[in-house]
Amino acid sequence: MYQSFEEAGRTSSAASSDRVKALQRELKSRRLKGFLVPHSDQHQNEFLPPSEERLAWLTGFTGSAGVAIITDKGCALFVDGRYVLQARKQVDLDVFEVLQVPEAKPSSWLIDTLTRGNSVGYDPALHTIKEIERLTKALAPAGIKLVPVADNPIDAQWGQERPKPSASPIFLQPVEFTGRSVQQKIAEVQAKLTEDQQDAVLLTAPDSVCWLFNIRGGDIKHTPVALAFAIVPATGRPTLFIDPAKVGDNIRGILKAHVDLAKPEELDERLKALAAEKRRVRLDPESASMRFARALEADGVKFVPGDDPCVLPKATKTKAEIDGARAVHLRDGAAMSRFLSWLDEMGESGRVDEVSAAMKLEEFRRESGQLKDISFDTISASGPNGAVVHYRPTNASKRTLDKGSLYLIDSGGQYVDGTTDVTRTVAIGKPTAEMRRHYGTVLKAHIAIATARFPKGTRGQDLDPFARRPLWEAGLDFDHGTGHGVGSYLSVHEGPQRLSRLGTVELEPGMILSNEPGYYREGEYGIRLENLILVTPLEKIEGGERKMMGFETLTLVPFDRRLIDPKQFVKWELDWLNAYHARVRRELEPLLLSDDRPWLRHATAPIG
Repeated sequence: MYQSFEEAGRTSSAASSDRVKALQRELKSRRLKGFLVPHSDQHQNEFLPPSEERLAWLTGFTGSAGVAIITDKGCALFVDGRYVLQARKQVDLDVFEVLQVPEAKPSSWLIDTLTRGNSVGYDPALHTIKEIERLTKALAPAGIKLVPVADNPIDAQWGQERPKPSASPIFLQPVEFTGRSVQQKIAEVQAKLTEDQQDAVLLTAPDSVCWLFNIRGGDIKHTPVALAFAIVPATGRPTLFIDPAKVGDNIRGILKAHVDLAKPEELDERLKALAAEKRRVRLDPESASMRFARALEADGVKFVPGDDPCVLPKATKTKAEIDGARAVHLRDGAAMSRFLSWLDEMGESGRVDEVSAAMKLEEFRRESGQLKDISFDTISASGPNGAVVHYRPTNASKRTLDKGSLYLIDSGGQYVDGTTDVTRTVAIGKPTAEMRRHYGTVLKAHIAIATARFPKGTRGQDLDPFARRPLWEAGLDFDHGTGHGVGSYLSVHEGPQRLSRLGTVELEPGMILSNEPGYYREGEYGIRLENLILVTPLEKIEGGERKMMGFETLTLVPFDRRLIDPKQFVKWELDWLNAYHARVRRELEPLLLSDDRPWLRHATAPIG
């Protein structure tokens, strides 16, 4: 199995309380009134290696986003809407106040909690430049200062129990799957630096580094990246800063044709040397740690702010990557259909629980012979657990799938030719009228995105309301974005593209995103319907005046017909749904065993 269902290393309430008290004593000795504990590492990864899980070690919260603030007067944990229910279950509420962002702001809480002249410590390796700049500006009127600390006090507390850093070997990603050679990518980045009159760029995001050099790794669970940095000069050879233990002799020779290799410990000195030479070094303030900005400051010289130049070309997929995405979704859709067929047969037996269901789906994916990993821990949620947006089942928490309940399964696979992410919500037994009404509303929201047409210059935040309108009209909403970007055998959550109120980047043809509106009724059930979609090129619309882009749906998995009331939908929505199901049936039927084909024909039969 690529995933475990044990709660290994989970921080108990008693341990968390003791650790917080020890941290508070350490802060007092350093004359600090508070300390920031983010869920991040020096690469600003969303998913962290075990050695970087400081927030989970201190608080017990295991979500992928959040920040705790520890002061001598109280503690708070800030999370977004995906994690509020989870955080309240995992942390000691006698120690931590759980607050939801963006309604609650860490700066406002600090101002209310502390007094003028107080200092709050932070680890500059774990916070972005922009994050610290924003917080410094917000706290300044209250006379509260942010103070960088040279050594993180949590690391000393963690001590010998802290896991060792990963040293997984890197491997090459063939050009047949990337569509661009290392030389082409380096030349593209260097051309951008020359255009912007910059001498070099520091790349701190592992997926950017891996994309640039056509390598992959295994330092983060389910995300095939290597933890490394790179400096790319406007002319000359880039330098890859990576643990030598990760670079085998067979890879070393190939890499050295394009790039120099150095140890990560050499990076800060190299940056200081560039600053001393007054080189114009580009750094992305939104993704690079404050540590690097400090290293580049010398004799009044500062870094040059600019977007990571790998991010946009990485997000805009090549023909080879698009072909790969289509191929993996056929493969993955067949596995999902086999799973749903099995679930229809076994779901009401009382012998299926959240863990066994997740294991069965992974089994079907593995039987393709091409699965490299899952793309994230499977969200397998029955009944009320479905309302916990990022619920992860464990052997201790698992629920049996009960008759009359809804079951939500959000999962994906990592294949050498692409990454998948799909969510379906299905009825176990006969659903209630209310379940069908809510499901239909979410499906209408999904269809609104799938059928959208939009001009050049459209941003994700412009399309996000398309999905919310059907829910808003019913007095409902969901507290997460409508969609995130997806990489190509890289991160399942990729920027800069996103369908969200925060999605300010213009969508471009070749970008892959998720389309996943939802509805969550606390204590009862959750509904989410997710497909991956590809932004299509500008096309002329008959009778129109401006060319428009749109979306091609990549995911091929039926929706649950038992939860669909045709009376909820207008004709064009049913036309889209029936055409989608006809395509699913046509493309997947040849890939299924004869036993599963009758199920697929029934699951994709016309509606209405």
